[in-house]
Amino acid sequence: MKVTDLVETKIDRLPKGHVFTFSDVSSGQEGKEAVIKALNRMVRVGKLEKLAKGKFYKPEATVFGKLKPDLNQVVKDLLERDGKTIGYLTGLSIYSQLGLTTQVSNLIQIGKNDIRPKLKRGRYTISFIQQKNPITQDNIPLLQILDAIRYIKKIPDTSVTSAFKRIRSIIDSLSFADKQKAMKLALKYPPSTRAILGAVLDTTQNRIDTDSLRKSLNPITTYTLGIAEEWPVVEKWNIT
Repeated sequence: MKVTDLVETKIDRLPKGHVFTFSDVSSGQEGKEAVIKALNRMVRVGKLEKLAKGKFYKPEATVFGKLKPDLNQVVKDLLERDGKTIGYLTGLSIYSQLGLTTQVSNLIQIGKNDIRPKLKRGRYTISFIQQKNPITQDNIPLLQILDAIRYIKKIPDTSVTSAFKRIRSIIDSLSFADKQKAMKLALKYPPSTRAILGAVLDTTQNRIDTDSLRKSLNPITTYTLGIAEEWPVVEKWNIT
């Protein structure tokens, strides 16, 4: 069987939107140059799309055009290695999922324990923020919420007051155990994040003891957010 036929057979088995590399469709028996030529030929005829150098995917055609791969596919090598979670999506894509903004962007943000420079991948720019907590599948939803709190003043197309209300609603829906876990994770975030989380928790149902957050803060430090509504609990946490 020709190299092109072998490559096409392997690609036909892949789901649409799945990002893959040369090594994913080569058994090692075919020459590397021949496989690359076959992949580039499939790009030219529209059967494949190239995401970035050495990265391809099968596009899904719709009446609105070809769909881009899911963001998790675009950066999956930066989120998991050898079956271990090493990063998570955060920033605008997650703020949109949380109902905090409707803005979309070509900027992908990833939380990682180690910091690395920005990189380009096709039309996307990928940047990184440092996460001091362990990154696990169970932690990720809470870390994403805490990141939204940390950068609440930078969320586009919304006001701090609206974002605060939405975050309060999100946290109110968490289980008691997850609220406790969020407080523990927040201890490795900046003081302003801890103060906002404390204020949010003090306004939710099923009240939780927030003393651990209060004790972690300097009692004379204030945090300026510019919240447009008056909530006594906000003043309690020195938020203005």
